[in-house]
Amino acid sequence: MSEIRPFVTVIMPIRNEADFIARSLGAVVAQDYPADRMDVLVADGMSTDGTRAIVQAAARTAAFPVTIIDNPGGIVPTGWNAALQAARGDIIVRVDGHTLIAPDYVSACVAALERTGADNVGGRMDAVGETPWARAIALATSSPFGVGGARFHYATGEAYVDTVYMGAWRRETFDRIGGFDEQMIRNQDDEFNYRLRAAGGKILLSDTIQSTYYNRASLSKLWRQYFQYGYYKVRVLQKHPRQMSPRQFIPPLFVAGVVVGLPLALVSDVLRALYALALTLYAAGNLAASWHMARTSPPLHAVERRSGGEVKRGELFCIALSFLTLHFAYGAGFWAGVARFGLKRDAPSSHGEGVGG
Repeated sequence: MSEIRPFVTVIMPIRNEADFIARSLGAVVAQDYPADRMDVLVADGMSTDGTRAIVQAAARTAAFPVTIIDNPGGIVPTGWNAALQAARGDIIVRVDGHTLIAPDYVSACVAALERTGADNVGGRMDAVGETPWARAIALATSSPFGVGGARFHYATGEAYVDTVYMGAWRRETFDRIGGFDEQMIRNQDDEFNYRLRAAGGKILLSDTIQSTYYNRASLSKLWRQYFQYGYYKVRVLQKHPRQMSPRQFIPPLFVAGVVVGLPLALVSDVLRALYALALTLYAAGNLAASWHMARTSPPLHAVERRSGGEVKRGELFCIALSFLTLHFAYGAGFWAGVARFGLKRDAPSSHGEGVGG
């Protein structure tokens, strides 16, 4: 007699994903997990681009139930909490709209939860791009120089960490910790995982849990993404000051140094020399990281073949500018968040708390 597997609900919070949802949802419905022990809830942020019709068409041929949950709030945390209220699963798995999960993704999540007793498990964010600029951005966001200590972007093996990409949890974890904070348009996973760790929970990063993330394809979209990360990191800082690590202050300090240091450099030879030295050190670090990523990765133009360890200047330029964009966007977003929200500590939000069955 075969073992009865835990019932799994996959939640997909999406909005206007018509160009990609057929692929991402297709990967979910192609899972090797038993079809009678799984369902999918698509929390649709009232899409206007035909996303809903694509989901409905996929639902008609899926081996297990695929249900659309209305998300009039239009953002991830409101959609997540609405879907969580309707979820039947003993285990809840998050899948984002721009991600293709491996055929054994759900099985790997369940196995990791059962094997380790962790409260949240997830895998590495393997970023890829379909154009040269998108590939440069993928390299920048997969490098310690680009994202600091956010290990889910590049780590291998297994380790307990602060946060993971997407995530999988036992349902009782949300009954105990609450849902996503609906004030967090971005960084809701950071804020939730801090609450989880503060309550004694453990978060496991495992490279047995595999997926592919199709990242932003232009510098303008990368800027908006990381500006919002920095902007809403201020809200996390207000609610949980101890959540912040020193590395998360480096981009804001970098931006402040560039902006404030320029007028100061104009009035003092010493300050001018220090300003030039700081910019030179950043440029050297950026170029070194860019060269390493270009040297150890496939060419940005898929049709090209690199020979003899050659790295083209165009590749260095694209990767270096991607690094600069995400650093400056995050730092500028943080200061914009400070101007908008201040730094006074907030009382913990009640949004998303007590989400139970």
